[in-house]
Amino acid sequence: MPVRAGAHRDRRSNVYRYVKYEKVDDGRIARIVLNRPQARNAQHRGLLVELDEAFMEAERDDEVRVVILSGEGPAFSAGHDLGSKEMKAERAPGPDQHPTFTCNGATNGPVESRHRQEYHYYFDNTRRWRELRKITIAQVHGNVLAAALMLAWACDLIVAAEDTVFADVVGTRLGMCGVEYFGHPWEFGPRKAKELLLTGDYLTADDAYGLGMVSKVFPGEELGDRTLEFARRVAALPTMASLLIKDSVNQAVDAMGFQSALQAGFNIHQLNHAHWTVESGGTAVVGTPELGLPDWRNAPALRRASKSEA
Repeated sequence: MPVRAGAHRDRRSNVYRYVKYEKVDDGRIARIVLNRPQARNAQHRGLLVELDEAFMEAERDDEVRVVILSGEGPAFSAGHDLGSKEMKAERAPGPDQHPTFTCNGATNGPVESRHRQEYHYYFDNTRRWRELRKITIAQVHGNVLAAALMLAWACDLIVAAEDTVFADVVGTRLGMCGVEYFGHPWEFGPRKAKELLLTGDYLTADDAYGLGMVSKVFPGEELGDRTLEFARRVAALPTMASLLIKDSVNQAVDAMGFQSALQAGFNIHQLNHAHWTVESGGTAVVGTPELGLPDWRNAPALRRASKSEA
């Protein structure tokens, strides 16, 4: 039977490989920590499937009221894993292949397989985390790049260290129209979304706070403690009240077209992949130096989106 994207195994928290899971405050608060610090928590399939399992572990646990999502090491997440040895091994047939690369469209043609795989493991999982029956808080620091935005945006609240950088560089580096969960116009505003995607420039934590995307900005050395303090305030509210507040806001946004826009954005993203597949003769699914894009491995330093600089 194919592996459903959101399927989970019963597991003890201490056997996760790519995330850490713990409960604090008599079980009222769960912490999920992305745990690939050597790769700056780049998201390969193993991490994403375990992250879904960890969210579902918190979902099943009636003690948990609030979930904090954070990242180990120097950055919250560098986005999708584009080439680590571990990522290549989990895709290729053999003993290290991840089971999700044998189902959910993975064995079909190049366009269909990418469409269905990304639907399950980049798009539908993110929507599922947005609707989690807990209040979720993204605790971010360092770089929050491209697909890392999806993880943060799936959460109800975002708190950031003062050094946090938010950017989606897939347009300028890969010729793509943003990531699969296209929340950009809703989180940045329409014109700012276009600017940031067309330039690859970044927002600081204070910039994101000004847009209303981030709720709190804390000194980096205090981030964990201050986030927990904030989570305790949220966890003090009875669960039913919290969830009705969450649903009233989410459903208001959905009534404005959010879910339909997400689906349309995902399908446009797949058209973008198909374009590069054709342009490259089937050798690439994103823009490459041979196709006129810069080599992302040698990309220049990010620039802050500035009011007065071109």
